[in-house]
Amino acid sequence: MAAAAPEGSQFDARQYDAKMNELEADGQEFFTTYDEVYDTFDSMGLQENLLRGIYAYGFEKPSAIQQRGIVPFCKGLDVIQQAQSGTGKTATFCSGILQQLDYSLVQCQALVLAPTRELAQQIEKVMRALGDYLGVKVHACVGGTSVREDQRILSTGVHVVVGTPGRVFDMLRRQSLRPDHIKMFVLDEADEMLSRGFKDQIYDIFQLLPPKIQVGVFSATMPPEALEITRKFMNKPVRILVKRDELTLEGIKQFYVNVEKEEWKLETLCDLYETLAITQSVIFVNTRRKVDWLTDKMRSRDHTVSATHGDMDQNTRDIIMREFRSGSSRVLITTDLLARGIDVQQVSLVINYDLPTQPENYLHRIGRSGRFGRKGVAINFVTRDDERMLFDIQKFYNVVVEELPSNVADLI
Repeated sequence: MAAAAPEGSQFDARQYDAKMNELEADGQEFFTTYDEVYDTFDSMGLQENLLRGIYAYGFEKPSAIQQRGIVPFCKGLDVIQQAQSGTGKTATFCSGILQQLDYSLVQCQALVLAPTRELAQQIEKVMRALGDYLGVKVHACVGGTSVREDQRILSTGVHVVVGTPGRVFDMLRRQSLRPDHIKMFVLDEADEMLSRGFKDQIYDIFQLLPPKIQVGVFSATMPPEALEITRKFMNKPVRILVKRDELTLEGIKQFYVNVEKEEWKLETLCDLYETLAITQSVIFVNTRRKVDWLTDKMRSRDHTVSATHGDMDQNTRDIIMREFRSGSSRVLITTDLLARGIDVQQVSLVINYDLPTQPENYLHRIGRSGRFGRKGVAINFVTRDDERMLFDIQKFYNVVVEELPSNVADLI
């Protein structure tokens, strides 16, 4: 039995549902729901060489979003697809794009936008891997890299550009990226892009694209603003939606540690360090300064940790992520900015040193640990001031977060 929401609680489920229902009512004539399900990749009518890429990448059976989302995209329909992090949205739109490219035409035919450089580079890798047998040419256009180099690669010709809004807009404006042949446009993590203030840039980019274009919007949460933006430039889209109460965090055991005061978190983390280092762990804090502070504190106690945040230059971030992916560093301290770009197969423990400021971000952080049904553990450090937020998170996801038992090592 959930208690009544505390005074001033940030998340109001009734309001959220009312807004969703209102949008559904508004949207009746706007989008239709698409329910066809394909249980295997073989039944989707995909090209032989794309199937080879999908199986070589290690996929065996399509995830729920893939069973419903790949085919409508391949048919050229505008789609709004909502599913939680880690369920295979990336492979869904990558397959849809790869299926429809004309490989004899080495011109940009698909443009994918993502909110962070890490995520854009992650998508580029997946696109390249799945399209390995098709000979696809993909390029990631992201900030923090050489503009000259971007222009050089684009001038040699690519089929797909994946990028962050700023750099992509810049390339279009300089006419280094020619929009004439672009027929597919995908917004990944649309909710995050809007909350990061990319709305105007997305509109600007859209203005420069050909009028008849297929649009796909992919997101874990669909706040009203995200559905608003889809109205502006989608044509009779079909919606593939996992409703909020079905957004489960299955397979991820979630616990909290009552730390009372902020000052006590560090000791608690050090007590857990031995357990952390057994496996690959990500520790989330809420600010870049705190990443630096916590990293210094841990190192001064001789604990090995890596850290990454948005103030670091791209090169440094790449090196750190490479070390973490390879397993040579096992504990990574980071902020929400990178929650969606960390696709590390082995992460089985996530620690929220700080609870996220928005309930939605909880999913993006801990949704990293049990990807594709892998098991994982999330541990939340909760001070007195955080109790309301923990309450909101439990209500938002319809989960119960229990107190951490003493045998934590046995759980991982």
